[in-house]
Amino acid sequence: MRVAVTRPQADGERTARALRARGHDVLLAPLLRIESLPADVSGDWSAVAVTSANALSASGDRIARLKRLPIFTVGRRTAAAATEFAEVHSADGDVHDLVRLIVAEHRGGKLLYLAGEDRAADLVGALAQHGIAGEMRIVYRAVAVPYPEPLVAALSENTLDAVLHFSRRTAEIFLAGARAAQIERAALTAVHFCLSAHVAEPLRSAGAARLEVAPHPDEGSLLGLLERPGP
Repeated sequence: MRVAVTRPQADGERTARALRARGHDVLLAPLLRIESLPADVSGDWSAVAVTSANALSASGDRIARLKRLPIFTVGRRTAAAATEFAEVHSADGDVHDLVRLIVAEHRGGKLLYLAGEDRAADLVGALAQHGIAGEMRIVYRAVAVPYPEPLVAALSENTLDAVLHFSRRTAEIFLAGARAAQIERAALTAVHFCLSAHVAEPLRSAGAARLEVAPHPDEGSLLGLLERPGP
């Protein structure tokens, strides 16, 4: 299949390697760029939580002292980026799974949530409902970039078999860019593979007829959809 990957550059390159190893042709078309934000992460913390590996890469040396603490991650990819921490606990799922993991494993004290500017859920609020104190520090943001011309061309010429969507934000930017380029109808003809139902919702609302949602919110499950017969 010829597949468009719309993730930020570094994540997109990793996904592209995995796709090429499976025999797919890849169009890298980042719709977001990750920018680090100067958040103060000092404090008396007992553990760290992250819902994206971008939070760790964007934090850089600021989190050196935090690595003596246990860290709770939303999934395996984020856990793989956190191996320098004293303990790594992966929820292997979504933010709801992460809340359940922290409730089960957290040993007390105040938790630090390293977050992005745009978030799908209120992790600190959800933990507070279980009596767990936490604070959020926004350490990065994802900024929309100009709609890639190769993506416009591929959609216009109907040369894409599929588009991968890892976040609701990129799905929304994908649609907005297609409308601006006046190719929305063509953009919706490809099969759209989405990390979750939440990610898929804007595409469904826009009228995408061929949507596939990963059975588990991780990259392996999403890429596995491409091995199945199309809808």
